[in-house]
Amino acid sequence: MFKTTLFICALGLLGIAAQAQGFRNVDKSPMDAAYFPDNFAHDRKGTEQALVRVLYSRPAKNGREVFGKLVPYGKVWRTGANENTEIKFYKDVTIQGKKVKAGTYSLFSIPGETEWTIILNKDLDYWGAYQYKQENDVLRVNVPSKKSEAPIENFAIQFPKGTEAVMRLGWDDTVVEVPMTF
Repeated sequence: MFKTTLFICALGLLGIAAQAQGFRNVDKSPMDAAYFPDNFAHDRKGTEQALVRVLYSRPAKNGREVFGKLVPYGKVWRTGANENTEIKFYKDVTIQGKKVKAGTYSLFSIPGETEWTIILNKDLDYWGAYQYKQENDVLRVNVPSKKSEAPIENFAIQFPKGTEAVMRLGWDDTVVEVPMTF
């Protein structure tokens, strides 16, 4: 009986020690993925191939004024939260007449009131835009921004259903569209 009680107490202490080591709390801005074709990972058919995958973190509005305040106009933004947003092209792509080789790039942007600069950069695996180096840009294009039909609480990147590859970025009251051809 004594040995059984001692064994149970030892297991309990090991459990407490393991819990104390624990894991970090879940970020308030969870990671997400967007595919073209839309929802590819869930709706894949046969030998169908993805053309684009975007990995990003979703910050929340939380009652804040986003663009022009939380995310300043005219400054490089990581286009999401936490780690840099990464975009992977499975095939060569053309954006506004500029060719980009298949590969993985960081996706940055410079928000403006009426237009955004969309940036693809060679540097990967950084936190935020603190280490951003313009000399490592692969692509820079300007796209118009427009007001959303309704407020968007969490930053989102999506490719609308259909055959056209248009990356849509939306948050707060702003939407930006980046057409692509393959």
